[in-house]
Amino acid sequence: MSESTKWVIEDPEEEEIFWPSEELKKKAWVSDESIYEEADKDPVAFWAKLAREGLDWYKEWDEPYKEELPYFKWAIGGKLNACYNCVDRHIKTWRRNKVAIIGVREPIDEPPKVLTYYDLYREVNKFANVLKSLGIKRGDRVSIYLPMIPEAQIAMLACARIGAPHSVVFSAFSAESLNDRIIDAGSKALVTCDG
Repeated sequence: MSESTKWVIEDPEEEEIFWPSEELKKKAWVSDESIYEEADKDPVAFWAKLAREGLDWYKEWDEPYKEELPYFKWAIGGKLNACYNCVDRHIKTWRRNKVAIIGVREPIDEPPKVLTYYDLYREVNKFANVLKSLGIKRGDRVSIYLPMIPEAQIAMLACARIGAPHSVVFSAFSAESLNDRIIDAGSKALVTCDG
């Protein structure tokens, strides 16, 4: 690591801020400058408001933010399911039959695999049930060793659905490196493919 590498901003006043270009701003989701002002004025309230409006919570947090250097905690005591927020809530809306994932195949001259939110919902539920049938339950860790294919996202979402933390391992790692990561994560299962 070089001497110039900084892991902690020692003096935020001295840090250089890189603002987006005008071209990028025109394409951005946020076009109203007052949103920046609101975020700058009270960042915790701003992000808490977005989390309330943009996510479905099973239980809202007790405390929105807590800073205990070097750690920063958000939504303390809150409960949500990432799979529900990424998939389920969309099948109840006009997005049900809209494209959720486009999987580009290799070789690239093969047609892409296209999944709507409803297709994704069905595939995630099927795979969540496969994991459960193998004895994987909430809190069990799962390692995922797949290339960048839709099944990788399906596996991640299925783990989230059943409350099994997952560890994605880069698919080009050696068997020894994969073994080390499975042991380090304490995984009870490995999701992989044969091609």
